[in-house]
Amino acid sequence: MGKLQRICVYCGSGSGSDPAYEQAARRLGMLLAEHRIGLVYGGGSVGLMGAIANAVLDRGGEVTGIIPQFLTAREHALKRGAVIVTRDLHERKQLMFERADAFVALPGGVGTLEEVVEQMTWAQLGRHKKPILLANINGFWDPLCALLTHMESLEFIRAGLSVNYLTVTRVEDILPRLTEALRGVEEADKAMKEVSIERT
Repeated sequence: MGKLQRICVYCGSGSGSDPAYEQAARRLGMLLAEHRIGLVYGGGSVGLMGAIANAVLDRGGEVTGIIPQFLTAREHALKRGAVIVTRDLHERKQLMFERADAFVALPGGVGTLEEVVEQMTWAQLGRHKKPILLANINGFWDPLCALLTHMESLEFIRAGLSVNYLTVTRVEDILPRLTEALRGVEEADKAMKEVSIERT
């Protein structure tokens, strides 16, 4: 069965207005290092990205930052750990997918939202079975959860195409939930499935 070795964490390059968000990022980083689980993330050294990466590294954990060339200055690419610079966002997201066993979304902006929703979409379409978890710190992701429920009620998310994701409100619950979710996932199911093209 699938083993939790590395987690991809999507989060903001800012810290937000609620100190609980940065505290959650730091706490998750500490837990990753403590449990010897590697962090895969967006490669920045500021905001929640910097908070989680530095928390992992300060405790001797493994960090892989993946950042596109055009964002290295804007997001202040991390100078510690392993940093991979990609040509564009598409390559960044593909590498983040390949190097992680599961996905966690901490609070963030439009980029964070886009990244986690893309993973939901790929899973919905049967491309992979890696767990996706929303760290719903102080109800941050409540509006997204409500929107997904709304889409389901209006049958835009139809039967057989459900969007499967996990939510927790406490950082301490993230690793246990992901570990449990991976128990039913074979290693082969974590790889991105190839799309077969039907010829007429």
